[in-house]
Amino acid sequence: MPERPLDRCREFLKDTIRQQIDFSQTDQQMGVALPPLEKPFPADARRLDLPPFGRSKGIPTVDLATAIGGRQSCRSFSPEPLTLVELSFLLWATQGVRERVAPGAVLRTVPSAGNRHALETYIAAQRVSGLEPGFYRYLPLEHQLLDLFREEQMPTKLTDATLGQAFVGRAAAVFIWTTIPYRMEWRYGLAAHKVIALDAGHVCQNLYLACEAIGAGTCAVAAYHQQLMDRLVQVDGQDEFVVYLALVGKV
Repeated sequence: MPERPLDRCREFLKDTIRQQIDFSQTDQQMGVALPPLEKPFPADARRLDLPPFGRSKGIPTVDLATAIGGRQSCRSFSPEPLTLVELSFLLWATQGVRERVAPGAVLRTVPSAGNRHALETYIAAQRVSGLEPGFYRYLPLEHQLLDLFREEQMPTKLTDATLGQAFVGRAAAVFIWTTIPYRMEWRYGLAAHKVIALDAGHVCQNLYLACEAIGAGTCAVAAYHQQLMDRLVQVDGQDEFVVYLALVGKV
């Protein structure tokens, strides 16, 4: 039987209890070339430039203390769509690149263990003005959307994949984070699975705070059917699999 993502995490927990992980045997220490910071895509793939954002572009400023004090999970949304500028801002806030510091190394808007950034962001866009409903992947190095595919009955399939949580299917957009674990394993071996989970928490908290700036709500979701969700975003469930998601809508 093939090893499942949750089996890998359980093995990590058991190993850390039994013994210390030998970091001298990681691929990084063995001289293996580092994996790419972004999942590759075909050169002829359809990509959409995301619009610039800022106070003059429709993103208001918000006091940090106000954003922290106001953040909460929201499961009810208005029919109003997100604008493409707002989506651009949320994507930048959660996985955006601030600076390229070296080949294979960038500074982003969120921390990551060893600067490895093992997450990919998929968007199930249902009500985003200027964007055809469908699935997209965020390309942080280019600040673009990769146009992936259209999905019939998307609200129903999102609800089914999240164990009947109908509010997921009613969101304007659903952020779905996958991990490519080897991107972190290259440096940390089995310890990668712990820090991947920590990284996902950093990303989602930034989404909560960024939503406060645009009058939107979000709700983190960790209860989902692993195989259904992996199949929905068309990842293999082994070398890449869903680890977290959050829905967004105007309130």
